[in-house]
Amino acid sequence: MHVVVNAATSADGKLSSRRREQIAISGPEDFDRVDALRSDSDAVAVGVGTVLADDPNLTVDDPDSDRGESDQPARVVADSRARTPTDARVLDERASTYLLVSTAAPDERVAALREAGAHIVTAGDDRVDLTAAFAQLERAGVERVMVEGGGELIFSLFEAELVDELRLFVGSTIIGGREAPTLADGEGFVESFPALSLTGVERLDDGVLLEYVVD
Repeated sequence: MHVVVNAATSADGKLSSRRREQIAISGPEDFDRVDALRSDSDAVAVGVGTVLADDPNLTVDDPDSDRGESDQPARVVADSRARTPTDARVLDERASTYLLVSTAAPDERVAALREAGAHIVTAGDDRVDLTAAFAQLERAGVERVMVEGGGELIFSLFEAELVDELRLFVGSTIIGGREAPTLADGEGFVESFPALSLTGVERLDDGVLLEYVVD
């Protein structure tokens, strides 16, 4: 499986404000790039925090895309405790959706989400075991995953050594706030740190796109 993390941050590295409200960091050129990246992926993944804060649909919106209404990438939500609302847009009929849950997820929540159309992938005890869950996705035919956030999921994927590429749009704004989410939150690395190699730099809108591969 090939995993690409894609994100947009402010110049000070924030994904959104301390209120977890979505901020317009990039513009039309980057929106088109993200749509194309989604179209090239078998699945688009986020953490449950992103679902609760933004209610994204994670589909390809470009009408000129190679993806039609019936050929959208799958949606993947890392949701250890099955907190995704049953009416969330990621559960609509435009694409299939995999919910990655742990065995700690309440049975009634799992049943309700399965009834709402989600494919349930169970891995891990208290938190989702991402290595095991992604292995199950790969066996289901998912070979290329685009990860759109948030910071907790991105950190966990780097920690599990599952990330192959990072594509980062850095916008021309400052958000600030010690409690505002960053690109990689979680517990943080203290001894060894993931090494990246810069492979591309491109100006888009009023910001810059940085492309890395993970060494």
